[in-house]
Amino acid sequence: MALIIGVSLALVVGVVFTTVRFDRDRAFYPTVTIVVASYYVLFAVMGASTRAVVLESSVGALFLLVAVLGFRSSLWLVVAALAAHGLFDLVHGAVIANPGVPDWWPPFCLGYDVTAAVFLAWLLRRGRVRVAP
Repeated sequence: MALIIGVSLALVVGVVFTTVRFDRDRAFYPTVTIVVASYYVLFAVMGASTRAVVLESSVGALFLLVAVLGFRSSLWLVVAALAAHGLFDLVHGAVIANPGVPDWWPPFCLGYDVTAAVFLAWLLRRGRVRVAP
């Protein structure tokens, strides 16, 4: 169910924000990428795990870096970062022990991230959003 809700929410956000032209600024999807990567840090804080905060912050910093590089060069990097974060959701629990992560979060985030990546790729292919500055 969480996966379906994540997919549905990403589609709704994509369609609505494209319709009202929030995505006309190339910063929209890089910002989404940074936000989705930051939630694991929030969960680590909620779980009161310093080790998880450090690990999640390190991983989050990598996604932040790719989002910024994608914004400055090619939004295809942002597509890759969103998709990679979705794949990371599949293995997150085996890689980082984070006691604050709700059980439903990884499948929800997987659905959201991969769907957002596909939606952005579709926008880029159709020329609805500029690939490069």
